[in-house]
Amino acid sequence: MLNIALFGPPGAGKGTQSKKLINRYNLAYISTGDILRNEIANNTKLGQQAKSVIERGELVSDEIIVQIIEGFIKANTQVKGVLFDGFPRTYVQAYILEGMLQRLNTKLACMISLEVPKDELRIRMLERAKTSGRADDTAEVIENRLREYDNKTAPVAKYYKERGIYNPVKGVGSVDDVFKGIDNVIQETLKKRLFNVVILGMPGSGKGTQSKRLADEFGLIYISTGKLLREEIANKTEIGEQAKGYMKKGDIVPDEIAIQLIEREINNNPDAKGFIFKGFPRTIVQAYILDGLLRKKSSSVSLVIDLEISMLDAFKRLYERGKTEKSRTYDYEPEAIIHRIEEYENITANVPDYYEKKRDVITVDGVGGKEEVYGRLRETIENYITRLR
Repeated sequence: MLNIALFGPPGAGKGTQSKKLINRYNLAYISTGDILRNEIANNTKLGQQAKSVIERGELVSDEIIVQIIEGFIKANTQVKGVLFDGFPRTYVQAYILEGMLQRLNTKLACMISLEVPKDELRIRMLERAKTSGRADDTAEVIENRLREYDNKTAPVAKYYKERGIYNPVKGVGSVDDVFKGIDNVIQETLKKRLFNVVILGMPGSGKGTQSKRLADEFGLIYISTGKLLREEIANKTEIGEQAKGYMKKGDIVPDEIAIQLIEREINNNPDAKGFIFKGFPRTIVQAYILDGLLRKKSSSVSLVIDLEISMLDAFKRLYERGKTEKSRTYDYEPEAIIHRIEEYENITANVPDYYEKKRDVITVDGVGGKEEVYGRLRETIENYITRLR
């Protein structure tokens, strides 16, 4: 998820820029004031608690606010991320937000701070007072709000500076100029994120040929569990000896073997822009495992492509491959080929359903010449990257 905290003192223009960001990146918008009013208007349990606190003239506790924010995020599943406007307001809330997002298996991508001189802020808010009718836009109240920001909210910037995601943006100029500065920060943030692709498909669909080529074109690291296992077997390593029997029959190797190989490849490429995974996951359990492996790198699966061919096409391709130098041990016998296809239908074909519930799964027609199929795959990834950014 693309989670952004938009900061800035009163009058910096956060509300105006928030609207543009929401539309540009399909984000859910969280302003603590807005969601509190919404909970109260809907007479929810948390809204009732917040109302009683406000009526006593007290501040709503962090505990109530966090519960409301967490519920809001969980209810907005069709967005690409969350834009936090004015939250966290304190150093304590910054820690709270980090813990809450970790609980939701996500994190804050960047903190953007709109920098506007104090004199400009005073002018803006006094001008706004002439048309807004807001009681808090008097000269005295404005000074109090600016002091409150300096004393409590500005130190939050230190928290995010230490984490390397603090980004100051000049908040003076036209609305479009300021937005351009914000958008540049987000684009640079997106470039730093790992782009991880899972290529699924029936045996013989061409996953290996196409995945390696896609990895080369998009600057990603290609991870094929089958290739890694064959190397282990050829080198007569301990892992290779363990995997040999499974590979000969075309069976799925035990998960503990696959985990060792994949984690090793990820760790061996610390500067990778992302990975293309072929041949893993082959089960729902392995899908959970891959999520866990990527989570250790503060990342996740970005895109899943299901390369679709018929069972008959799969059989023909594997049988023909068995006659070439590219053959596998499980390509020689029709019984072994049928076993692999049946195993896919009974086990691996369920994996796309797992990803459908979590993120995009795009089905690509795998029938046709290699160049034709590659063109479809390349276009799919290019379109996804464009839409992501």
